[in-house]
Amino acid sequence: MTIKFPYGIADYHALITEGYFYVDRTRHVRALEEAGKHLLFLRPRRFGKSLVLSMLENYYDVARAEDFEALFGHLNIGKNPTPRHNQYFVMRWDFSMVASHGDIKAIESALHDHINACVRSLVSRYRERLPQAVEFKADNGLVAFRSAVDAVARTPYKLYLLIDEYDNFANEVMAAQMKGQDRYAELVHGEGILKT
Repeated sequence: MTIKFPYGIADYHALITEGYFYVDRTRHVRALEEAGKHLLFLRPRRFGKSLVLSMLENYYDVARAEDFEALFGHLNIGKNPTPRHNQYFVMRWDFSMVASHGDIKAIESALHDHINACVRSLVSRYRERLPQAVEFKADNGLVAFRSAVDAVARTPYKLYLLIDEYDNFANEVMAAQMKGQDRYAELVHGEGILKT
């Protein structure tokens, strides 16, 4: 029997359903739940953080409830699940998808576009469960995010927000400084978009 190694695959659903080798890290889910509401994973690059987030996304997503046994039944957490499994609307932001080149306006626009796209994905996935429409404003992703949070608050579910590559965006901006501009300072200080 050949073992399929999942090098570079950070999609938990694909990894499990396509028969790739997976080291069971689900035993940590219970500890994560007990650790608190706001968690930050600080690990080196290529350490598997994105795959862990994908696993959590599949574990907590109410839209994946029917897949729970297939995705987790053979693993530690599937044999002893927590009460929170498949109890959330899940939204995932991936800051590596946000273009960090250009001037401040271009970077802000890319960030708003990404947030709007993530909210659209959430609306599409949970359309039947959302009691109200979500408002979008093309140049302000925070309007859509706040509107989505409000819509989710009117359901029996809570929102589970996963942020991947949280440092990628800032690192890229700092590494690609434009002559005569401190784009990073403009983004994070005062009224900068990342200060919001």
